[in-house]
Amino acid sequence: MDEYRVNVVFNIPVNRTFTYTSSEEVPIGIRVVAPFHGRSLTGFVVESSKATGKREISSADETSYTLKPIQRMLDREPLFDAPYLEFAQWVAERYYASLGEALSAMLPGGKKETEVPLFEDVGEEVSVQPPTLSQEQEKAVEEILAEERGMFYVFGITGSGKTEVFLRAAQGTLEEGRGVIYLVPEIALTGQVVEAIRARFGSGAAVLHSRLTPSQRLTEWRRVMRGEASFVVGARSAVFAPLPRLGLIILDEEHEGSYKSGSSPRYHARQVAMKRCALSKARFVMGSATPSVEAFYLMQKGEIRSIRLTRRLSGGTLPQVEVVDLTGTEGVFSRRLQEEILAAHKEGRQTILFLNRRGFTHYFHCNSCGYEMKCKRCSVGLTYHKQKNRMVCHYCGYSTRPMEVCPSCGSLDVGYYGAGTEKIEEEAQRLFPEIRVARVDTDAVVRKGTLERILEEFRQGKIDLLLGTQMVAKGLNFPGVKLVGIVLADTGLHMPDFRAAERTFSLIVQVSGRAGRFAPDGKVIVQTYMPKNGAIQLAARTAMDEFYAQELEMRKALRFPPFSRLFRIVFRGRSETAVRESAEDMAQDLEKALKGKAEVLGPSECPLGVIAGNHRYQILLRTDAFVPVHTVLKEHVSRLKLRRGIFLEVDVDPVSLL
Repeated sequence: MDEYRVNVVFNIPVNRTFTYTSSEEVPIGIRVVAPFHGRSLTGFVVESSKATGKREISSADETSYTLKPIQRMLDREPLFDAPYLEFAQWVAERYYASLGEALSAMLPGGKKETEVPLFEDVGEEVSVQPPTLSQEQEKAVEEILAEERGMFYVFGITGSGKTEVFLRAAQGTLEEGRGVIYLVPEIALTGQVVEAIRARFGSGAAVLHSRLTPSQRLTEWRRVMRGEASFVVGARSAVFAPLPRLGLIILDEEHEGSYKSGSSPRYHARQVAMKRCALSKARFVMGSATPSVEAFYLMQKGEIRSIRLTRRLSGGTLPQVEVVDLTGTEGVFSRRLQEEILAAHKEGRQTILFLNRRGFTHYFHCNSCGYEMKCKRCSVGLTYHKQKNRMVCHYCGYSTRPMEVCPSCGSLDVGYYGAGTEKIEEEAQRLFPEIRVARVDTDAVVRKGTLERILEEFRQGKIDLLLGTQMVAKGLNFPGVKLVGIVLADTGLHMPDFRAAERTFSLIVQVSGRAGRFAPDGKVIVQTYMPKNGAIQLAARTAMDEFYAQELEMRKALRFPPFSRLFRIVFRGRSETAVRESAEDMAQDLEKALKGKAEVLGPSECPLGVIAGNHRYQILLRTDAFVPVHTVLKEHVSRLKLRRGIFLEVDVDPVSLL
């Protein structure tokens, strides 16, 4: 009887294959269950060949062992082919993951196929008849479809019809016989887009996202592989959909941080999409009202073609934005915000209140002049560590004692501040007993369907005031909303991150965009202790080009992206001493190995210094020589012998430094 050698990779951080035997041929792309260190693991077959005869295999340390047989095959047909395997290898190498980890992130995990609803019911029906395009939209679609490949950016104000441009570009690509991937930040918050896709493309569309069961994901994956669905919509991981002839990838709300994976491989869907489009000679279309600074810079340089949409289509105009100084205010509702909430309610209109909870619970702040402690070396905010009673920079490790007197104005009215949505919900119910209030944040919508129910009730006017975190900032489109209140605009500015101003600007513009989409009387109240801050002022004026010009000037002076590339290396473990020493040893070794090709910042304690009992330290590499530094770091990581109980994470182009 013939015997076959099967090379398998597993979802473990070990970058090598493991060889097994099989009595039948096992093609590349099949998942198998195989014995591994006393347990059974699911692995991916990456190589298969007929054995030349039974023999024992000798390992490097010259001890012989007999190959074990695989236990069973999970698939009748392969999940991927040889070109897809090459692509997975690129993902693994680029993001310092094993091939098994990369394939595990890219492929569905279900054991068998099962029935899947095309899309969940997410609200009112959308007409199959597409709306008439404006002149700007028509020109945008023509420009995208005029070429078979290329990178485009639909840069349009909130409510300017970017989604319709994407859908028409998708229709044109499908008519060419090529497939489309439409990426959204979060399926639950893009119900209207999903409805439009369901109405127009029906069974020709597949959905790939985390809310499906693994078996449902497998069903959709097979449909795409067989060519039954040429349009794939989903969140981050849908970028890996196995479309046989890829013609277009759309990245909606390109600025969103959720496109970056938080676990290995730590890929960014934008970079992966660029690579896939280059390999497939496909179009790559991004869009946002607030592009990332990196994308704006590439538009400025002409590497991405910019397509501007400047008009709101539903009869609305950009809302009137008022910045309110919170200095001296008790509680979180200024008098102006209270007045406007009551006025909107009196008119039978609705309010959205937004709190950016991405900022730290505690930051150091002067109530009199708005002064904030910043690092002298890195120009980013210092974070207060209560246990150590130190203000610490999480880039270079600089630390200093907190000041009891403001160095800017001499005031003694300084302290540490933070607020939460629950507290604000209670205060809203106390101040406005006649107003129906609902809260939308990760705590409030734990149960499946809760978010959809609350949003639908808000759409129907059963809720007067919707309070939430960034969930209410993304793509929501409610005709009844007159007022948007940003409870505290500056929390994001206190993050120890060079992107703090960009995130604050983007959030204010995006949240403001929920007001006045269907009527010209929308209002936005931006509450802040820092009313003169540049990002807040420019966002209030929707001064897009002015903000990006200032931000790029600052980034260039400080050598931050897009004028450099970053690598983040995080050590974690139970012993703080062992973690710190491991990070220090690696920083010294990298200084020698890199020979000036990169600036080594740190090591310093991570902003979230302890997670689940693990201490965390990080090193940042800042460089404009990406490939050489990537190569040196890869060699260094592959040779690194970590101490027992110490774990290493490498993040290329990190989005968050927490």
